[in-house]
Formats: sequence, C-alpha cells, structure tokens
Amino acid sequence: MTELWRGSLLESRHTGHAVICDDTGQIVRAWGDPEAVIYPRSSCKMIQALPLVTSGAADKYGLDTEHLALACASHNGAAIHTDRVRAWIDQLGLVDQDFRCGPQIPDDRDAMYGLIRTHEQPCQFHNNCSGKHSGFLTLAAHMGAGPDYVEIDHPVQQAALAAFEETTGETSPTYGIDGCSAPNFATTLHGLARAMAWFASAADRSDRQSIAAERLARAMMLHPELVAGEGRACTELMRAMDGRAAIKTGAEGVFIAIIPEKRLGVAVKIADGTTRAAECAISAILVGLGVLEADHPATRRFMNAPILNRRGIDTGIIKPAEQLV
Repeated sequence: MTELWRGSLLESRHTGHAVICDDTGQIVRAWGDPEAVIYPRSSCKMIQALPLVTSGAADKYGLDTEHLALACASHNGAAIHTDRVRAWIDQLGLVDQDFRCGPQIPDDRDAMYGLIRTHEQPCQFHNNCSGKHSGFLTLAAHMGAGPDYVEIDHPVQQAALAAFEETTGETSPTYGIDGCSAPNFATTLHGLARAMAWFASAADRSDRQSIAAERLARAMMLHPELVAGEGRACTELMRAMDGRAAIKTGAEGVFIAIIPEKRLGVAVKIADGTTRAAECAISAILVGLGVLEADHPATRRFMNAPILNRRGIDTGIIKPAEQLV
C-alpha cells in the first residue's frame, strides 16, 4: 500500500487492504482482502453517533453542526475542542467525572504546555474521544438510562450496535474495548466501505437514518478543524477537498472516506497499524477518485511527501505503492 524510499533503496513497505464501495453495496475496486475482519476503531464514530440524531436527542438538546462534528471527532484537545465539550456537558448538568473515556494529555501543544505551566493534570475533557462521549451522555440522558454508558449491555451501546450492523450490512462477529473504554464492533473492510457509501448516498433518501447520516457527514465537512485539529490529516485533507468528502482516521492504521458527489465509500486498513501508511494510502485513493488534488500542499504532506532529517535535508520520500495509484 505504501512505500518509504531513502535514496535509491526501498527501505520500508506497508501492506494492507482497501475497498471502494458504491451506493448499492458493491465493490468498485479493492486491494488486498476485502473480507478481512478488522476493528474500525475511531473511523466509525459517525456510525456510533447515528442514534444520537435518530433518537431525537440531538434536536431535544439543541445540538448544532459543531456538536455533531465533535461527536464524530478524534480531536487534539485544543481549546476549540475542550471549550465546546465543557459547554456541552454543562448544558446537560454533568461534570468531568460523568465521562467514562479517561483523562488524556492533549496532543495540542499549547494546551499541553498550558497544563504543564500551571501544574495541572489533564482531565477527561482533554480525551480525544470526549466529543463522542458527550454524544453518548446526551443519548443516555434522553433515554433516561444509567450512568455506565460504555457497558456493552447499556441501551446506548446496544443502539450503536444496531446502527453498526444496519449500515455495514453485516452481523458483527465480535467486539473489543477501544482506547476510550467504549465497545468497538468488528466488521469486514467491505462492510465498513459499504457503510461509508451508505453515508455518501444518504441525501438521496428520506428515511430517518439517512437524514441523520447526511447531517453527520455534512457537519464533519463543515468543521474539519473540530474533527481532528491543526496539522492532522483529517483536518488538512478535508480542507483541501473543500467539502467534497468527509474522512476519518482510526487507530491501528484505519482510514475511511465518505464521498457524497460520487456516492462512494472507502475503507483502508494498514496491516501493521502504521498511521503514516494509512494517511498516504487514503490520500492516493482520494486523488485517484478525483476529489483531492495531487499537488495540493496538504496532499504533499501525506503522499509523495519528502522525508526531511533534523537539518532539513531531503533524504527520501513516502509514497503510495504503484498498484494503489
């Protein structure tokens, strides 16, 4: 899928799988094994957020597009993220202790240095999944369900499972516990790409699930800075595509794309779990589909990107494998 060249030598290669699926659920193109079973990790947050919208909870609590983008986010913990999460939870009458995602040192440097300077510890608001968990808490409040919303038998997670199996078109064979303590349901690459194609074609339908899917994907495209953060592939590449696609990373080398104008969904999994390879591969696929410019500065950060050493000397390149292009 992705190669790293140093000088004239192929120094590293990353294998993996990728699927492009159309709005009928059929595979348009595939690399590797489309039936490989994976955990989507954070790439499927828009599926986990579907019940937040379809239940009526989002409208009941007045959630706007920023809230919905954060519900789909793996954010950097910058002020633009944590300030909004705090306000959201305040609106619910809840506090940091009501989260079940755990504290995390923010990836945003200003936020991290701010904590260090004031000798403060990170809290759960800083967790990159706090937007998703705010959505879970909102749904739990709407349902009148208990506080342990990450438990597999909790109504919130059962609603997420139902949405996951409906959109992937598969019965999930198992689940694992994600870094934020929520269940993460397994599916095939084909199933994940099928779900993303379903999101991509949601505007063509008028059922409640599809209306919710279109709202979530649109929110991601409207607020790429909330979905990830400055310097991150999700944010930078969505900005470069100017609303033509919603994309989302997941841990262990997963990446998805929702492309409404082409009614296509994409799912990528790098076998060794390397983020740099997933970012390069998804960029190459988006370029190949004509929604991302190969020479855009954002694209060049992740695909055909120069490898600079500590003196700024160009020592090599990370690029997609020939068969991917």
